[in-house]
Amino acid sequence: MRAASRGALAQSRELLERLLADADDATVNIFADQLGAVADLLTSQISLRRALADSSKPDEARTGLVDDLFGSRLTAAVVELMRGLATSKWSTPHDLIDAAEVASVEATLISAERAGRLADVEDELFRFARIAEANSRLTVELEDVTRPVAKRIELAESLLGGKVAEQTAALVARAVAGFGGRPFTTGIERLVELAAERRDRSVARVRVATAMSEEQESRLAEALRRIYGREISVRVEVDASILGGAVVRVGDDLYDGSILRRILEARGQLAR
Repeated sequence: MRAASRGALAQSRELLERLLADADDATVNIFADQLGAVADLLTSQISLRRALADSSKPDEARTGLVDDLFGSRLTAAVVELMRGLATSKWSTPHDLIDAAEVASVEATLISAERAGRLADVEDELFRFARIAEANSRLTVELEDVTRPVAKRIELAESLLGGKVAEQTAALVARAVAGFGGRPFTTGIERLVELAAERRDRSVARVRVATAMSEEQESRLAEALRRIYGREISVRVEVDASILGGAVVRVGDDLYDGSILRRILEARGQLAR
């Protein structure tokens, strides 16, 4: 996102927190569902999202459109958030969709947080992402846009088997549907990041040749916390192909201490 949209997104998150501060659990869940449906509508209706994101039009015209479309159909909190989104300045109409989707996800995460399940949801999302990543056929099926979204969500739910938090299942469905226009694999990774951010953490994706002990994970998390000045969620994936050592990615930062990298560097030097 460009600067204008980043600022508008930050404002929409603040509005979301105010709107849901005193809401009960049922209201929060309805809010998440309805806002997700609005995001889907905006994705399918090009003219509508352009009209709502057109800052050349008076605020009254855009909020009036929100009221006409959603005022009698959606809860007051959702309508109020959409009015806020409509009167913000977006770099592109797609950024407005992203903001609506992120708000829907944030509401689901708030629901998990209140239930004391936020850490579990983050972990369950990560584990399901790793399952899909390890099974190329499953990934293809989940990302096959020629298949109806409902069928792909049914497939994901059959694999989850009711063994995860209801918020996890809802977020996996959002990833399958194409969160932020992303394919499933990158969409669910972004959801893991948002769950970690809700816990005021960053995510460190770690690849190792053999499984790490809890003590090793804790030491790594503490070392990264000192570097970044915030808590770090360490997410470990075993990848025998790196041979040894570890590859750590935090955001755009990559630390490659794998034996494979050293071998490749040595080969490069010998080739010279």
